Amino acid sequence: MNMTCATAVCLGCLFWSGLAAETEEGFVPLMDGKTMAGWKTARENAATWKIQDGAFVAHGERCHLFYVGDSKPFKNFHLKLEVMTEPGSNGGVYFHTQYQEEGWPKYGFESQVNITHGDWIKTGSLYGIVNTGLAAAKDNQWWTQEVIVQNNVVTVKVDGKTVVQYAEPAGAQPGRDFTRKLSEGTFALQGHDPKSVIRYRNIRVKRLD
Repeated sequence: MNMTCATAVCLGCLFWSGLAAETEEGFVPLMDGKTMAGWKTARENAATWKIQDGAFVAHGERCHLFYVGDSKPFKNFHLKLEVMTEPGSNGGVYFHTQYQEEGWPKYGFESQVNITHGDWIKTGSLYGIVNTGLAAAKDNQWWTQEVIVQNNVVTVKVDGKTVVQYAEPAGAQPGRDFTRKLSEGTFALQGHDPKSVIRYRNIRVKRLD
């Protein structure tokens, strides 16, 4: 099985996403819109991922796409990306996670991506921690999803509106199957199932450390 892998550091990741960085002080683009530079798929079902019209497109069996373009873990940060779903699609944006060759990411949290999929947990939810059943965007339209982590507080915004905010309580312990515990790590995008088509583009981040 072929594995899409780019180990080169993403050093500003070139031109296309650089436009966002120019207008958003402190933000660094994590993709160039043309290649997988800085990203690496899980080994299972790597064909789920492709690049089309400047976006990462997830369409196929379960596979996660991990950011590997910076060796320094992300702890406190402000992540922004544009997302678009086709009807009935389900995906997610992981943070404080680690690369895995297969399976659902064990480490970190998932910020849900789901407008009309049958799962009642909708876009912006911190899956399994703070869930919302309200659709904050529409299928077939781009929206901006933001994840902000500052110390023990996670804020998720959709098109500038706060969808959920979570303050991790003192003494919180990681779960056995999924940690869902604030720490540090990288980002990952979720390819969920063959019936889901999700596009992710203009991914950029600002460190708050």
